[in-house]
Amino acid sequence: PDTTSSSGGEEEGWDISLRAGRRFLIDGEVDKTEDGWTEARVKFLDSSEEEETEISSAMKGPSSTESIGDRLSVARAIQKCKEFTAPNMNMNGSLSLVDRWIELAKENERHPGQIDVLLKQLGEIPPEHEPTERALWVGALINPLPSMGVATEIRPALLVSKKAEERVQVALEGLLKSIRHMDGSQRLN
Repeated sequence: PDTTSSSGGEEEGWDISLRAGRRFLIDGEVDKTEDGWTEARVKFLDSSEEEETEISSAMKGPSSTESIGDRLSVARAIQKCKEFTAPNMNMNGSLSLVDRWIELAKENERHPGQIDVLLKQLGEIPPEHEPTERALWVGALINPLPSMGVATEIRPALLVSKKAEERVQVALEGLLKSIRHMDGSQRLN
């Protein structure tokens, strides 16, 4: 809808982007108001509760073989999380994957200090024993807003993944692809 400024002149519509700080699910119906915005009830998600549910539901699974496999999924996610910050012999100077990405991203900043500001906004990387939070942090790192154009968009895949192990794998693959793109060894299409 057209809006009018206090000076009486016509204004153009706004395009607003929101940056979420917490994941949520829409709970029930989604309504569009007469004024044009959308309203819905939401349920905020807690990663540690999701991972506990993943473990406990696996223990109640149909067979002991399946439940062990699913229960170990969170353990594998925690183990894979170490790859983000452990020294990596395949990286220059044996940097961790995250440190190598930061080093390369600073060389590809759209404006000086962009990565330092991003790191300040993100805060410290979550600990290894919080695999979902760590994967989401990596997703926010390599897909900042506004985009740097140095990584495949992984945020949707992170958000729709049902298990911690899937989220960690999405983040790990996205981080590696971005590093390869920035170091020139394998450019993104």
